[in-house]
Amino acid sequence: DIHECFSAFDRIMERHGMEKIKTIGDAYMAAGGLPVPNTTHAGDAVRAALELRDFIEQGKHDKMARGLPFFEVRIGIHTGPVVAGIVGVKKFAYDIWGDTVNTASRMESSGAPGRVNISQSTHALIKQDAAFRFEHRGRVQAKGKGEIEMWFVEPALPAGRRA
Repeated sequence: DIHECFSAFDRIMERHGMEKIKTIGDAYMAAGGLPVPNTTHAGDAVRAALELRDFIEQGKHDKMARGLPFFEVRIGIHTGPVVAGIVGVKKFAYDIWGDTVNTASRMESSGAPGRVNISQSTHALIKQDAAFRFEHRGRVQAKGKGEIEMWFVEPALPAGRRA
């Protein structure tokens, strides 16, 4: 199941111009706007996250119908500067570091299953995008960060509906 999910995630990330960074157990980390900077990274990340969430939700419904165990997903997105580069001398790995990475992790852990939770900095970059609607969560306590302004984000139109 993990291989199936992560393979689908890889394809979703590629479609949205995102860079897979790594997997750690059942966690999957990706970033937008690198290695080549762009101005669409926040929207790209949210679009990819919503597609990823929908993939997991469909799998959940399929497995529930067959009485099988299923995955749920929490997704967190934060926007900010990172340090990126290659680490190691034996097994090279492209990785990212910095407070932005830590805050993104807190967005995930402070989220809810089946929801995409974004920070104030991400919201500021995409709030005018008509493709999204937002549910303001207010200031939420985040481990090691104090209170952080957060929003849940959804597509402006339910999946399958076209304007």
